[in-house]
Amino acid sequence: MNAIINSPLFGIFLTLAAFEVGVLLNKKFKYSLLNPLLIALILIVGFLYITGISYESYKVGGDYISILLGPATVVLAVPLYRQLVNLKKHWFPILMGIAIGSLTSISCVMISSKIIGLSETLMLSLLPKSITIPMGSVVSEQIGGIPSITIISIVITGITGAVTASVVCKFFHIKNKVAQGIAIGTASHALGTTRAMEIGETQGAMSSLSIGIAGVFTAVVAPLIINWII
Repeated sequence: MNAIINSPLFGIFLTLAAFEVGVLLNKKFKYSLLNPLLIALILIVGFLYITGISYESYKVGGDYISILLGPATVVLAVPLYRQLVNLKKHWFPILMGIAIGSLTSISCVMISSKIIGLSETLMLSLLPKSITIPMGSVVSEQIGGIPSITIISIVITGITGAVTASVVCKFFHIKNKVAQGIAIGTASHALGTTRAMEIGETQGAMSSLSIGIAGVFTAVVAPLIINWII
């Protein structure tokens, strides 16, 4: 039994099975809160807790799936290519929107951390919460954060964005498709982008663009801000 649990196939099978359950529930009930990734996360954590299986045993197979995050992000360039006309037409407001959104994310983390009294290490770990896991974990390590905490915050941010994207756009009367995509991608990276693609092709393409630019912007600006303030 231990040989099976410690095998990479265990983590891979558990992850895919939990995600498939999430997809089925999402399709059946069509409720935004039933995000497949959120369902999978709850099922995996619950299963490991009930069975007493260690995270290290699960991680043996889970790491194989994590390797696919990079290629999966690159694939998002396909819908962006189809929207080159919009990109050329609105390039300046797009870049400004992403830059301001990234700065807002960093500022909110710093201000909130000061208000609730978080330690400096935790604050630095949360700063890259709105970019993808591969980039966020590297940025976190560079500025003195804890990559594992950063990854958790990135996942939570992405799931929150995917679940609330439509509601937020409706509440603030954001009707422009380009603006919707930029807002979702900048705030909630790849996970939010999956929701943006469901909303529309333009939204998905602009959200895909935001992932890369916001990631690079955060990687460059975050260390500068930290060195200036701390």
